[in-house]
Amino acid sequence: MAATNNLLRFLTAEAKLPLAAAIAQATGLQKANLVTIEDLAKTDFETLKAASANDKAAKATLAAAKRVSIKRKRGLPEESTSSSSKRLRADPTEIKSPVDVEAALALPSSDLNEDELAGIILTTNRAPLLLTFAAVLLRYTMPEQPPSSCLSLAQAVTSMNAQAKAASIGLDKSGSAEKEGWGQGQPLVKVMTRDIRVLKRWGYEWKTDTKNSAHVIKTEDPDQKPPAAESDLPANVTSSEDSPALLALDLEQLKRLDGPPIVSASASTTGLPVYQADSAHNYILKAFDLVFEDEPEAKKKRRLASEIAAEREANLGHLVKVLDLLFQSWSILDPTELDKRAWSWYVKVRPQVEGGRAGWGAKGQVKLKEILNLRRPK
Repeated sequence: MAATNNLLRFLTAEAKLPLAAAIAQATGLQKANLVTIEDLAKTDFETLKAASANDKAAKATLAAAKRVSIKRKRGLPEESTSSSSKRLRADPTEIKSPVDVEAALALPSSDLNEDELAGIILTTNRAPLLLTFAAVLLRYTMPEQPPSSCLSLAQAVTSMNAQAKAASIGLDKSGSAEKEGWGQGQPLVKVMTRDIRVLKRWGYEWKTDTKNSAHVIKTEDPDQKPPAAESDLPANVTSSEDSPALLALDLEQLKRLDGPPIVSASASTTGLPVYQADSAHNYILKAFDLVFEDEPEAKKKRRLASEIAAEREANLGHLVKVLDLLFQSWSILDPTELDKRAWSWYVKVRPQVEGGRAGWGAKGQVKLKEILNLRRPK
């Protein structure tokens, strides 16, 4: 019965057959002992045609089986269960609680093992890689921060790095807001060696129980390993009085708005420009494509936008997992030292592009094996 239900689910959700046609198709496939996606994907068309209700159903079944089989081998989510699809169905007018907001901003994960991850090559430009690098790093250097804070701080690092690069190659000759002193009065935190002006979100309770909070991790203990992912964080964490949730202040926007250069340290987030976590999250979800070394024609095939989105989300999950493995391996370091080393690790694995203006915004390859090779030797 379970096999029948799975087959019908596949035929309706993946092969897109109407229910009546799916039932007729399932009956023929069961008689031919073709009841799993793997069996269907390996079957030649003539064999499948003989077992099918009609040619149209056979073609749809075979195409869907091959598509799903490839996704499973590469660790990609299937279309019917993709979290991207779930996000698209969300009501944009819904007022979400902080708990729901943080859950929606959680980075994707990967089920692939290390050998499978080592074989993946992504193509992207430097900015989304740096953003992802910083966001995952902050799980280990600031484990008390919610995902929204990690993404906001990571976006600040990425934007400041881009501004510095633009100035160095002559694309931006205006002075940076940071050097001109905008945002003075706000506290600083260091992320990947850059000083970030932040706003403290006092009372922002993204989880509710402090008893098992991530704050109990003692950063001065070199043998204590921070959580590997949002899903590993203890449930019901709230920002404490000593470590409130943070947002990165957008100094360039503050300058453009001609706001006060000196901001009161007790100011609220209302009215002050900050780097938005949802924008950063959406940006990196779409930023990473696969490089098919042994399938040069793969990119030429026309695919649905939903398939491309699901693949890119899975690619981000693979990258997040190898970064987690990297930072976990160096858990002996205190947060300050880990932050310092993270920048040099990023430089080693970032896409190689032409120097100067020719390489501005250009894409290159990111080999996940190279990130794994940076792990602390066992």
